[in-house]
Amino acid sequence: MKMKKNHYKIANYLIFFMLMFFASCEDYLDKAPEASITEKDVYGNFQSFQGFVEEMYNCIMDPDKGGAWNKYLFADETLNNKPYAFDYGNYWGNETYFYGVSVNPSSMNPRDRRIWEYAWYAIRKANLAIEKIEEPGLFEGTEEEKNHIKGQALFFRGWFYFEISRFWGGMPYINRVLDPTESLVTSEFKRLNFQETALKMAEDFRAAADLLPAHWDDSGPGQRTLNHNRDRINKFHALGYLGKAYLYAASPMINEEATGKNEFNAELCTKAAQAFGELLTLADQTGHYKLQPWATWTDNFVKTNNLRPGGDEGIMMPIIYDRGRVRWSALGATVPSSFGLNSGSDADVPTHNYTKNYAMANGLPITDPASGYNPNDPWTGREPRFYKDIAIDGEKWWSTSGADQYAELFTGGRHRSKINPPSVTGYYQKKFNGLGPNFSVSVANGLQAYVPYLRLADVYLMYAEAVNFMTNGGPKSKSANYTITAEQAMNTIRNRAQLPNLTAAYTADKDVFFEEIVRERAVELAFEGARFCDLRRWNRNGDPRYLDKTAIDFDRDKVTKKPINISERLIVRRVAEKKHNWLPIQVKFTKMYEGFPQNPGW
Repeated sequence: MKMKKNHYKIANYLIFFMLMFFASCEDYLDKAPEASITEKDVYGNFQSFQGFVEEMYNCIMDPDKGGAWNKYLFADETLNNKPYAFDYGNYWGNETYFYGVSVNPSSMNPRDRRIWEYAWYAIRKANLAIEKIEEPGLFEGTEEEKNHIKGQALFFRGWFYFEISRFWGGMPYINRVLDPTESLVTSEFKRLNFQETALKMAEDFRAAADLLPAHWDDSGPGQRTLNHNRDRINKFHALGYLGKAYLYAASPMINEEATGKNEFNAELCTKAAQAFGELLTLADQTGHYKLQPWATWTDNFVKTNNLRPGGDEGIMMPIIYDRGRVRWSALGATVPSSFGLNSGSDADVPTHNYTKNYAMANGLPITDPASGYNPNDPWTGREPRFYKDIAIDGEKWWSTSGADQYAELFTGGRHRSKINPPSVTGYYQKKFNGLGPNFSVSVANGLQAYVPYLRLADVYLMYAEAVNFMTNGGPKSKSANYTITAEQAMNTIRNRAQLPNLTAAYTADKDVFFEEIVRERAVELAFEGARFCDLRRWNRNGDPRYLDKTAIDFDRDKVTKKPINISERLIVRRVAEKKHNWLPIQVKFTKMYEGFPQNPGW
């Protein structure tokens, strides 16, 4: 349902950030006198109005496809053969992810998108949609159609503010269409802190949830596109981000910014738990979203034969702009360069320190004396997700015969030192590239892999976190509107991964339990882009436990094929100070008008 392309010249530039940050942003309805299209043509009925709304969908960034290869993991989980600027405390680089393009929503190339510019553009579009749907005498349609339009616009306004704020901190929350001549030096345009901004996002998400259907296939307007509504914003999206906005606002770093207290805000955690509880109840009742069975868990992330991943669990996934970019962008730096599937300039691989988050098959963390972990045989007996996510020495990862058929990641091995670039850590990741016994060029050519924005497992884990720290919370507590405890929510995700329930030692109190939440999120959401935001919101980005990025060096025993002479080697210690809580705002953006300050420390 794409809107009709108008042929008139657009002239009214977006004001405030839209005016300031993109020199050529253009308003849809400011037209030259000779143009024949009217506002009634665009906003007068559901189909044309929906076409206008869908431009907001085309503003969603695809995390790993902003360049031929772009970094999107900025914490302690991966290393590259070339240094990460973020590891040295240089947060100024855009990494083909954050900013630096002109807005062109009609483009179907994910490499044209960045977060900053497209988010502000979409916020302007959302405000315009909200205004026009309520304009008397303009829209003619059913109340359900009106609710679908307004609900999407409210969601996108909140969501794009969330995308900006999770990296750059709180912003002025503009909830109306601005006039190009009005002053920006008023209290309305003053920067808010993140917590204040998140509460305004929450208002939009709540309103959107109340307007939107649980799934468009079940609604009247959705019948026009029946069985093709997979990506249309619905009640689950709104409730998920309602809870997420509250949980982020409640988190220690953000609560400290707002109140001076480096601790979870119990009241906001209670609200987050209620939102997640409402979502999980709705999922149980409708079956629209459910955890993917373990046998097909990887369907959440990667599929072959050009099939779309996401399974039954993916609530919000990136928009597919160009299926071919998976082959030429997503695979670019995550498979061995000798496979001939990439440019040969990057090798983005898991760090050894990050692999330590994965438990043993008995469910105990490797630091537990009872876990059975043997540092001299570190890859034996690990939990099932380890073998799904991490490629290790000796495994078969290429279907054809030849030197690349089996991983050689020992010191001096083919994939460690004889290809260019090699793995610098002794590992590769498999989650988003399909490496395995059946992997081949033909498989790669039809591979589809997308980093989820929100999936149901994340909701369970956020529910557990929110309930743990809500008023009267803890591992044995539950929200007032859902049936399971925080501990049971965690066990739901662990059990799906073939692990037993947490032992009593790890549910004794909320602080011990939280450490398991931290570890579980690291494993279940590995390489999904959550880690950088998690560590920051928990005030742990600069925690010494998460600063070192290491490699594992070892020889391979010629008889047993096991690793011997194992040593861990520090490659880089991340620089993360208090100022790294937020990314710096580009200097030219902070000088556009008085009263828009740079982030602290920059």
